[in-house]
Amino acid sequence: MKTDVILIGAGIMSATLGTLLKELAPEWEIAVFERLGQPADESSNEWNNAGTGHAALCELNYTVEKADGSIDIGKAIKINEQFQESLQFWSYLVQNKHIRNPKDFVMPIPHMSFVQGEENVAFLKKRFEQMVDNPLFKGMEFSDDPQQLKEWIPLMMEDRIVTEPIAATRIEAGTDVNFGALTRMLFEHLEHKHVNLYYKHHVEDMKRTSDNLWEVKVRNVATGEVQSHYAKFVFIGAGGGSLHLLQKSGIPEGRGIGGFPVSGLFMVCNNPDMIEQHHAKVYGKAKVGAPPMSVPHLDTRFIDGKKMLLFGPFAGFSPKFLKNGSLFDLITSVKPHNVLTMLAAGAKNMALTKYLIEQVMLSKEQRMEELREFIPHAKSEDWDVIIAGQRVQVIKDTEAGGKGTLQFGTEVVAAHDGSVAALLGASPGASTAVHVMLEVIEKCFPNEMKQWEAKIKEMIPSYGVSLMKNETLLREVQTLAAQTLGLKENMPLQIA
Repeated sequence: MKTDVILIGAGIMSATLGTLLKELAPEWEIAVFERLGQPADESSNEWNNAGTGHAALCELNYTVEKADGSIDIGKAIKINEQFQESLQFWSYLVQNKHIRNPKDFVMPIPHMSFVQGEENVAFLKKRFEQMVDNPLFKGMEFSDDPQQLKEWIPLMMEDRIVTEPIAATRIEAGTDVNFGALTRMLFEHLEHKHVNLYYKHHVEDMKRTSDNLWEVKVRNVATGEVQSHYAKFVFIGAGGGSLHLLQKSGIPEGRGIGGFPVSGLFMVCNNPDMIEQHHAKVYGKAKVGAPPMSVPHLDTRFIDGKKMLLFGPFAGFSPKFLKNGSLFDLITSVKPHNVLTMLAAGAKNMALTKYLIEQVMLSKEQRMEELREFIPHAKSEDWDVIIAGQRVQVIKDTEAGGKGTLQFGTEVVAAHDGSVAALLGASPGASTAVHVMLEVIEKCFPNEMKQWEAKIKEMIPSYGVSLMKNETLLREVQTLAAQTLGLKENMPLQIA
């Protein structure tokens, strides 16, 4: 069975790439293979991620304090501009009636950073002063006044005994994004565009053929039947399962890369009164020795139209690369070409290993103690524990970090001829899906880019432009996104 494009995995990445390609090349035939019974059942599922529209408004790990005491906001600027591209593309889809009811997947919610202790307050104030004059972060407020904080976060300030400096930043222009709902909407749209969706179909192998196509062997999970599908281009967007498939592709660009799985838990509030008292996503600062993905945060979420309150994540370890994966995933990912890299990573990250073991051993009451740093009067009976998704952090050799460097972020690995690309890594992931999939398109379809550029700019007006340096365009795209996505009433348009 031949097709133009094969997408492996029915998550937000494949949904975004498929939707972009159907706009750019409507005549192309696309097939999607998903091992589970429906889209968005792994990392993209609303219960398997934090649901934060990552725009670096509150995530302190995106702004690093340098040796001279200054704050580097370069990564925050980059992530914010990438999230703006996602908002623009979603606006385009709503305007053109490709998806409906934006409030089913995106809601306005203030984003806040909260810290305690003299050093952390000084850091937060410097960060605020560095960011507030940047057009991307206009509207950000800072306060170290407990009375002001009571207005912003009453649930967190109730019964709090303030014995050391505390402070917070707040910006109205944040979002809560239900990536599971958005993914399902996009696949419904793709089905209407005659994309072939194969659920309960597991990709077992892939290899290059003599006529420069990719042969993808797919097993029907229900019947056991195995078929070969052929395509000019294959995208591997299988979350934690991408590394194994990248290795099976045999492309040299995938050699030497390993993966380290990290699982997560969230605590979910079951007390409606508490849920109503909190209306923000509040990010704290990771403890010393903790990985960036473990930054604690207290989140207002909107899932299936219902307001919820979650706290976490608590990191854990499982050798599985997917929540529905195999206990042998980690060991089978070790190959002759990456074994030294993996061993070096193990030696370098003993502190991380120790941290993960400690997290796995936590009792519910110990987790409650961490929650009480955010909500001093939190009661155990008001909170339930849920298991979130698996993330596989990339391990590779780098110039800066040396052999076996653990990477935190999202990474595209593409063949030199652009015939196959794989997405590896984790946060900010889904929030920057549009930017990352445009990167895939640029790498893999260079010959088509000239004719596609006008259409891309129609969908994403800021494509190829620095919004930080073009305030007029920034105001235009923010205004359009706010109006189209139903965010205008609650989200300041950040017009100077």
